[in-house]
Amino acid sequence: MKSLSGKVAVVTGGGSGVGKAVAKLFLEAGAKVVIAGRDGAKLKAAAIELNGGANLEHFSADVSVAAQCDDLIKTATVKFGRVDILVNNAGTNIKARTFRELTAESWDMMIGANLDGAFYCMKAVLPQMLERKDGVIVNVVSVAGKRSNPLGGAAYVAAKYAMGALGTVLANEEKDSGIRVSNVYPGEIDTPILVVRPNPISEEHRATILKPEDVAEAVLFVATLPPRVSVPELIIKPTAQQYF
Repeated sequence: MKSLSGKVAVVTGGGSGVGKAVAKLFLEAGAKVVIAGRDGAKLKAAAIELNGGANLEHFSADVSVAAQCDDLIKTATVKFGRVDILVNNAGTNIKARTFRELTAESWDMMIGANLDGAFYCMKAVLPQMLERKDGVIVNVVSVAGKRSNPLGGAAYVAAKYAMGALGTVLANEEKDSGIRVSNVYPGEIDTPILVVRPNPISEEHRATILKPEDVAEAVLFVATLPPRVSVPELIIKPTAQQYF
């Protein structure tokens, strides 16, 4: 395994699914990791399971609130001295996701959780990365941010398209600053977000889709490349899922 020894990473949505799997691989690669999420009990349980000892910290934060993102980055920096890697993985979806079903309130919630949080965390961490002229930001987006399939729902798709565009703009703006931004676009993943699908998926279907550790491997690949290498986009999908 490639090494992240000496690196400090913040992983949002770290209490379950892809975020927890990323934290596990990062810890195994030698990084110090801060996992964040809204559910303190879930984070605590994840921290116990990850068993990262002094190299792991958990912090309760709602990434849709800018001040809480600032506090997250400040806490990680105080705890471990710096933040080298930010993984924007937090996200959510709802059952009432068609355009007809969306309300102003559910739209705002979806944009806040799936887009605003990525912006707020990037905004909070960028100054120290610019000061060191080094940093990696990985946005865990979704193939919904590449293909407007109604499966994800109007607000989720809109947020994911915007999240990918935000990452690409930042990558281009800071290409000479030593800051690398990568957008990872996973297809269907077997994570807790599946429980809010309008129509539950079968166990047979679940067995064919990505596992959190598959996406975590892609994130680790991007994060461990040398500074001269940038991966603007990486699409990873189940073999059985169409992509066109």
